[in-house]
Amino acid sequence: CASHFDRVGQFKINYLRRPSKPQQSANANSMSASRSGNEVDTIVKSSKLSASAPEFVPSGINQYEENTFYDDSEGYYGEPTLADMVTEFLGHLSSSPGSFESDIEYITGMFNSWVNTEELLNELVELIYTQSTAIPNFAYTGARLCNYLSHHLTISPQSGNFRQLLLKRCRIEYEQREVAVRGDAETQKKLHSYVLFLGELYLNLEVKSAKGHPNRADILLQALNDLMNSLFNNPVDANLICAVKLLKLTGSVLDDAWKESGKPHMEKLIQRIETILLDATCSRDVRQMLLKLVELRSSDWGRVRAAAAASNATPDNDPNYFMNEPTFYTEDGTPFTAADPEYAEKYQEILDRQDYFSDADGENGNEL
Repeated sequence: CASHFDRVGQFKINYLRRPSKPQQSANANSMSASRSGNEVDTIVKSSKLSASAPEFVPSGINQYEENTFYDDSEGYYGEPTLADMVTEFLGHLSSSPGSFESDIEYITGMFNSWVNTEELLNELVELIYTQSTAIPNFAYTGARLCNYLSHHLTISPQSGNFRQLLLKRCRIEYEQREVAVRGDAETQKKLHSYVLFLGELYLNLEVKSAKGHPNRADILLQALNDLMNSLFNNPVDANLICAVKLLKLTGSVLDDAWKESGKPHMEKLIQRIETILLDATCSRDVRQMLLKLVELRSSDWGRVRAAAAASNATPDNDPNYFMNEPTFYTEDGTPFTAADPEYAEKYQEILDRQDYFSDADGENGNEL
């Protein structure tokens, strides 16, 4: 049985190979087959039709009408569109995200063969943006797709390349954020999907620097800060949950970027969260989420830093200090390490035993 992507791979071919009209029904075929050979011969012999006669077109039919294509299960429809193809491809990537690496080159090649005008490029951007913010859990794969296309889509009209048009599209939602955070449940849900997609886009979208090294799109840094402040401006549960998800996703990277540029944005965001914990009437579960987020940031987002140099390591500056120490054994076989409260006493006993055996070996050697 062909896989879903096998069908996608033959997408354009399948459409173009479909017959222009329905096949004869089984009943019609049966009736035709039942005709006797003599009847057919009689009809042919008495026919006055000519092969050179002009084509017959029934009245009421436009002979210049474009051909349509037919599918036995779906009926008539026209030529496949870019929207059809994008929907097929993104549906495949959504259901099989693990196939991204193996399929992305083929998908991009198909887009390059179809998207050859500025209008189609804008349509492609809109389709991918819409799907990335509408399909559940597709934000990460959508961001990866956007990054790949920004480097491998060949068309680049004067209005902007794929990446530039995508950022322009994202800016539309950004400018409506203050209204959206106070909108109805559906409007807020749409905003939250956009916020998380923008977070994934910041983590995955690479922009080549003047030196050729890939950098993140710094333009998104300020946008993410503004979006989180807008969410905190209306601290209802749904907005707070979105902010927590965004910070858990991007917090460590944003923190590092802001520290490097000397901006105290993360400190201010944490202060806003602490204020909300004191004043806002959020639910108990959301309050716990906010508390755990503050704890996560205080632990440097859960990152484990490199241990101190062995020569400078102490129990105070190296959390793995005792883990790096060797394990010793007492005379009765009990293991102990430097973390043992009686370490000094037990270790001294081992040294004394080593001295004793060394002295004994020396005496035996002298006797020899």
